[in-house]
Amino acid sequence: MSSPVRAAGPPPASHLYHADHYDWSRAPATFWHASGGPPPVAVDPLQGDVDAEVAIVGGGLTGLSAALHLARDHGIEARVLEAGPLGWGASGRNAGFCGPGGARRSLGWIARRFGSEAARQWYQLQVHAVELVRDLALRHRIDLRAAGEGEYVVAHTPRHIRMLERAAEEARAIAAAEWPLLSPAELRERGIALAEAYAALHLQPAFGLHPLRYLRGLARASIEYGARVHERTPVIEWRREGRLHRLVTPSGTVWAERVLFATDAYTPETLARELEGRTLPVLSAILVTRPLTVSEREAQGFLVPALVSDTRELLFYMRLLPDQRLLFGARGGLRADPASFLRRRAWLEARMRERFPAWRHVSVEYAWWGLVALARDGLPHLGPLPGLAGAWLAGCWHGSGVALATLAGRLAAFRLAGRTPDWPLPPFLAQVPPRFPLPGARPVILRLLYGCHLLGERLETFRATLAEARREREQR
Repeated sequence: MSSPVRAAGPPPASHLYHADHYDWSRAPATFWHASGGPPPVAVDPLQGDVDAEVAIVGGGLTGLSAALHLARDHGIEARVLEAGPLGWGASGRNAGFCGPGGARRSLGWIARRFGSEAARQWYQLQVHAVELVRDLALRHRIDLRAAGEGEYVVAHTPRHIRMLERAAEEARAIAAAEWPLLSPAELRERGIALAEAYAALHLQPAFGLHPLRYLRGLARASIEYGARVHERTPVIEWRREGRLHRLVTPSGTVWAERVLFATDAYTPETLARELEGRTLPVLSAILVTRPLTVSEREAQGFLVPALVSDTRELLFYMRLLPDQRLLFGARGGLRADPASFLRRRAWLEARMRERFPAWRHVSVEYAWWGLVALARDGLPHLGPLPGLAGAWLAGCWHGSGVALATLAGRLAAFRLAGRTPDWPLPPFLAQVPPRFPLPGARPVILRLLYGCHLLGERLETFRATLAEARREREQR
């Protein structure tokens, strides 16, 4: 008996942002796509009707990691269905930060909510995720263009130093991890001179990489082991027919025993009510400059390929790439139409030049943006969709998904193969994201969140100005 999970329709995310942002017909104009090397072969769109033990919707890092591990470790040849060209979504638009992260909640918060053991498991999972990326690159000869060691989280106001101190204390108490807290002078000694840097927490392990080269390497490896990867193959209808999932695309159909949705902020919510309202997609924009000369880097005092982010809620993040370009990004923005992108680019360029005054004259050669998926509970998730036997959902990496998405794909492969993962998982990870109560109100929620964050930033600036004025009076 045929039972439609839901009739097909335009992606609900189009109700959150402008339709241009969801144009699968062309690759985004990122620096990664301009320097990503040759794309993998044998990734043609699906043609005709096929059977599969596992179908994976989404050909990003999660989906391709799942396909590779299913084929290599479990002997299951999955079918990967990617709506656009490989690397169209967040996996080809991110900043290439491979390090700890994936949750908006601190280790201390997780320990209080789920217990110390769950917090330890979460910390160890993040370390394991970074090690997995390195292992995959070595084992499958993937040219990551790896650079830098560790990530520096910078206190952008004096009041945020305490936030970093607390994070270091929690890491030490819960996971026996040592994250050194550096002074501005120590940060400059390491070749990182920044405005608004009152202290920095050095997180390990972490490194920078070329995300599209990594993604394409995963695709090649998964194909070598027998997975079938189809780009430009959007799923437009999903039906349950008996015990099978019927995934309809414009040029063919996949009949699968099990299905994984690895679509994160670009999840096609109209395919099923169970997918609707699971994420809050937010915009994140990135600039990449021309290559900087040695004298230019020395003038600014930013000399090393370090990963750097700050303590803002709508954070800034930056790194020097291997060819000495500056990558600079920030979260935020409420509209994704072309005019809004140009305004956002101009705003981001101004913020970049404020933080790197010696580079005010340096031109920007690439600019793009994409979506980051937030969960209602601020945690990452990999779990079975309720009421839909054999269907799984993975996502909500909160803008730090390079390592965690890779590991989530490996963990999903265990689940899809009917096996228990070989790594202990914190309880929150083994379930789907909780739904936002009013999915259609997510733009309103986002507007309120951004308003609160911006008000907080202005109050912080006001306090810092008063404190500076008070110090000047005392010195007189």
